[in-house]
Amino acid sequence: MANPISLPLYEKIPRKNTLQRAFDILIFFLLLSLLIYRFLFLNNHGLTWLLAFLCESCFTFTWFLTISTKWNPVFNKTYPDRVLQRVPELPSVDMFVTTADAVLEPPIITVNTVLSLLAVDYPTHKLACYVSDDGCSPLTYYSLVEASKFAKLWVPFCKKYNIHVRAPFRYFSNNPLTFGGSSMEFQQEWNRMKDEYDRLDCKIEDAVQNSLPPCDLTGDFLEFSNVKRKNHPTIIKVIWENKTDLPDGLPHLVYISREKRLQHPHHYKAGAMNVLTRVSGLMTNAPYMLNVDCDMFVNNPKVALHAMCLLLDPKSEKEIAILGHGIAGIQGPFYGGTGCFHRRKVIYSLSPDNVDSVNEKLAEDILSKFGSSKELIKSAAYALKGKTDPPTNLRNSIQAAYLVSGSSYEYGTSWGTKVGWRYGSTTEDVHTGLMIHKRGWRSALCTPEPPAFLGCAPSGGPTTVTQQKRWATGLLEILFSKSCPIFATIFGELQFRQCLAYTWVLSWGLRSIPELCYAALPAYCIITNTYFLPKVQEPALYVLVSIFVLYNFYTLSEYLQTRQSVRAWWNNQRMSRINTTSAWLFGFLSVILKLLGISETVFEVTQKDQSSDDVNNAEAGRFTFNESPLFLPATTILLVHLTTLVVSLLKLQPPAQDGYGSGLGEIFCSVYLVLCYWPFLKGLFGKGRHGIPLSTICKSVALALIFVHLCRRTTMG
Repeated sequence: MANPISLPLYEKIPRKNTLQRAFDILIFFLLLSLLIYRFLFLNNHGLTWLLAFLCESCFTFTWFLTISTKWNPVFNKTYPDRVLQRVPELPSVDMFVTTADAVLEPPIITVNTVLSLLAVDYPTHKLACYVSDDGCSPLTYYSLVEASKFAKLWVPFCKKYNIHVRAPFRYFSNNPLTFGGSSMEFQQEWNRMKDEYDRLDCKIEDAVQNSLPPCDLTGDFLEFSNVKRKNHPTIIKVIWENKTDLPDGLPHLVYISREKRLQHPHHYKAGAMNVLTRVSGLMTNAPYMLNVDCDMFVNNPKVALHAMCLLLDPKSEKEIAILGHGIAGIQGPFYGGTGCFHRRKVIYSLSPDNVDSVNEKLAEDILSKFGSSKELIKSAAYALKGKTDPPTNLRNSIQAAYLVSGSSYEYGTSWGTKVGWRYGSTTEDVHTGLMIHKRGWRSALCTPEPPAFLGCAPSGGPTTVTQQKRWATGLLEILFSKSCPIFATIFGELQFRQCLAYTWVLSWGLRSIPELCYAALPAYCIITNTYFLPKVQEPALYVLVSIFVLYNFYTLSEYLQTRQSVRAWWNNQRMSRINTTSAWLFGFLSVILKLLGISETVFEVTQKDQSSDDVNNAEAGRFTFNESPLFLPATTILLVHLTTLVVSLLKLQPPAQDGYGSGLGEIFCSVYLVLCYWPFLKGLFGKGRHGIPLSTICKSVALALIFVHLCRRTTMG
């Protein structure tokens, strides 16, 4: 029998993907052959052929980036039991939860996330949970205070019966007989927990309905009186402190609402994360940090142990900086902003080459730009050297914590530029991860079974497109900045293929232009009776058909392999078209306006929803709308193609030049696009939030008529 000490904490297992690679290469060569054909016959065709060539060149480049990005998939198999056998004392972990708006992000969602974190299988005296409330809401604070009372019952219950799902809302929505056994004692305690959670839920909902906690803003709530979301002082509350330092107690729970002033930029979530980093450095200074969004709860109670398998392995100390989802086979996955473990010393800008040799000169150089707090500099020096010396009482650090949470603290420091979460983009997560990779660190993908975290996906059209716009905007901001991955490869330690992977994701917004142009080509050709597709007698037509069939078959097979339905595949195919030509387009325009100095980009908080499965099933397939201009491009595209099909059906086209006009290929493309935008077709006749607002329809009709008119003028000219 193998010695447990000699066994690895994790294994890096490459995934076989021979068939996938074959499909990838085949599609790539078909795209190249199409481009070559287009190029050779450019002189024999008009503007539509040239535009198709340019668009397809962009698609081919994107496919090349896609192939490079997913060429080496790997799977990390972790062994949490070996960690417990090998490590006599597990390291501390500071857990961060961020929320910004008590209306869009209801407190009950944040509460469930916090409760799931407090109940993870890890020594509780090694855990601390910090909640950042950028909305400075007394409702959020009240909800956390009440949740801490429930946690004293919930955490022991979960650990006593080895409950697997530790977010109460999700646990109590399932049959209790499927969890923890069915003894009389368990049933009695289950009913007690259910009653206690229902009371907690009712208290929070009542407070939300009244827009105030069920008490005056006095006493513990006095600091919340007369505060405004964007203009208020710092508020820090130690809701619960594990003073007894017991491993089976309740982890520390701290509420933080950083100072905001109108004259100082607050840098959205990145600014909140940096305040959490500084305050936690003063209070607990754990060597590892976990951050989650307020709507992402722990789904696997052993998640911290799984993470430690990767972070505590002797090889990973000089390699692995963060854990998260994404690209795993190159330099590691992108940092996705939530469900991610970090090394504190890496967030403090330490490079892998210096991890074992942090001398006084290096530490002084790094800490020289940490700000004026001597206490923070002292704690950071300990963290860089792999030591921890947290105060025995959290409240002893309150005064220093208020200083580092001030809105002007970061002036003259490296926070947001060289230290901590990076500023300058609405996707601070990818930006921060890129800078970590630039220093030579690797990241690792941790995929335990069941999944470590689950979250709330956007439940409606407005939320989805707003989120997609924010991502496209932020990613493009990085691409057009000095943090561009090309510079990170030339002047830093970012690997070339990792650079290609970052280029693939950062260029989302740019893809909207060729996609929009390609979507307009069939309509233009049908209206003007021209063509952009090869004719039936040309071999290149079969290349195009092969690409279309192979790509759709390939993507469908990927969905089926992961046990997803054909409907899920088709919905995502449609949403891909909708997002690219609407949300990503507006993201591109936002960045252009920023580069021209006309306007600044804005971080938009999206609505979080924790609806039951029954509600989700009832709403499945029903797209929702509002008066946002984000729906204008997609509605216009739909109306253009509906008009196009009417023109073709009624034979309203002009005579074809040279005897070659639009054919079945262009009509098929137009029909396919109508199917992709089917939710918008239903929205034209829908009512309420399921219908496209009349103002949007009128604007789209005007734009569609302008497009048709311009097409007609080209034929007349």
